[in-house]
Amino acid sequence: MSTVSTPTIPALRHLIAGESVAGSGEYAVVDPSTGAQIAVQPVATSAEVDAAVAAAKGAFVSWRRTTAAERSGYLLSLADAIDASAEEFSALESLDVGKPISTARAELPGISDTLRYYAGAARVPHGTSSGSYASGMHSRVEREPVGVVGLITPWNYPLLEAVWKIAPALAAGNTLVLKPSELTPLTTVRLFELASGILPTGVVNVVLGDASTGRELVAHTEVSMISITGDVGTGKAVAASAAQTLKRVHLELGGKAPVLVLPDTDLSTTVEFLVSAGLVNSGQDCTAACRVIVHDAIYDEFVDRYVAAAAAVVPGIGLDEATTMGPLVSERQRERVLGFIDRARSAGAQVAVGGDAPSQPGSFVNPTVILGAEQGSEIIQSEVFGPVTTIQRGASEAAMVEWANDTRYGLSAGVWTDDLNASQRVTRALNFGTVWINTHLWTFPETPFGGFDGSGYGKELSPMSIDDYSRFKHVLLQER
Repeated sequence: MSTVSTPTIPALRHLIAGESVAGSGEYAVVDPSTGAQIAVQPVATSAEVDAAVAAAKGAFVSWRRTTAAERSGYLLSLADAIDASAEEFSALESLDVGKPISTARAELPGISDTLRYYAGAARVPHGTSSGSYASGMHSRVEREPVGVVGLITPWNYPLLEAVWKIAPALAAGNTLVLKPSELTPLTTVRLFELASGILPTGVVNVVLGDASTGRELVAHTEVSMISITGDVGTGKAVAASAAQTLKRVHLELGGKAPVLVLPDTDLSTTVEFLVSAGLVNSGQDCTAACRVIVHDAIYDEFVDRYVAAAAAVVPGIGLDEATTMGPLVSERQRERVLGFIDRARSAGAQVAVGGDAPSQPGSFVNPTVILGAEQGSEIIQSEVFGPVTTIQRGASEAAMVEWANDTRYGLSAGVWTDDLNASQRVTRALNFGTVWINTHLWTFPETPFGGFDGSGYGKELSPMSIDDYSRFKHVLLQER
């Protein structure tokens, strides 16, 4: 076993107006691979949230007036700083979340690339010249930043999700206060340490804490917009609270990605890919290929191959170079996932492999494949967020599409087929913000990511994200 050395853990403090603030209260940070406490963090008080928002508001006065070229330069510098510390970030992310060190390393180039993309996008002209619509009158439309934005990031991809929000917010000219998940603060704090040494004072601020801290940020009267990645229940609560101050809300919520496997696909490559896509980040991914619907003509062979491949995956500690699937993020999450499996079994579904936890320290659950679950059952309809895949037998293409769309979620879906016409029919019929054909999980800075219905609204990535962090002003001039 080759294990990466445990990285130096940054001092877990709030970063407000460029200063490290110790704060009060203690919330334990745990290594999910061992269950051992590795750090403690403060829980921000109302006064500390107020101070962070005030710092961002003060910095907004000058930051909003920076040129696009200046903002671009800051983002490029931050990208360079991340690249220079890539191995440190990878080790911290692995330690924090439990994900394999190889997975954490693979995420880093895309993270810095996102900053570089928005550095370029910031310099694309944002206003539009609308011309004249009445005699002697001239219109133009100007893009403006919204002000102070509050960002709340999840625990499954803490560094990636922070950058997905920070980059377009800054490119659009906003200042920000970010609250990371209390479970995974390490890479976020390190990121903001770097950022506070690059960006003007007060442009970026971080407050640590639990759900109460998030509620303070959402309700704050000086915050103009909230962007959150979380589950549906949290999204609803955020939207309801934000409505009291009529602030803008961007919600990237859960998913239950269906994958439709049609009869003319190459099973050997399809199965191999989908097992990996279902177990990515231990299944703690809102786009994980967790709900597989296989055409009746190939169902039996697909299941045999899939179950064998899943059974061969052995969980391991995140910092081990050989690990391909790590633990769940916490003991609470482990018990939650095992509860889903137990209830599915009690409801009559078959656990073909896994369904239990290995006898070792840490928050591990073995890769699990569930067969024969009813379409309306909890295991099909609810987001498990663990290494659990259901496989259903689809009688026809139409029936498979109907099952795929029969969910409150609309984030992402996949289609596996070598029939071009079938791929186009199914893609048009699926009610999801992203549909992959013969692949899964891929995102790019240039393309939008965001769901429909219960998966929220607004877009991460692409120029559409800059639009989300902007407001538009119509200016009308009457000739005199």
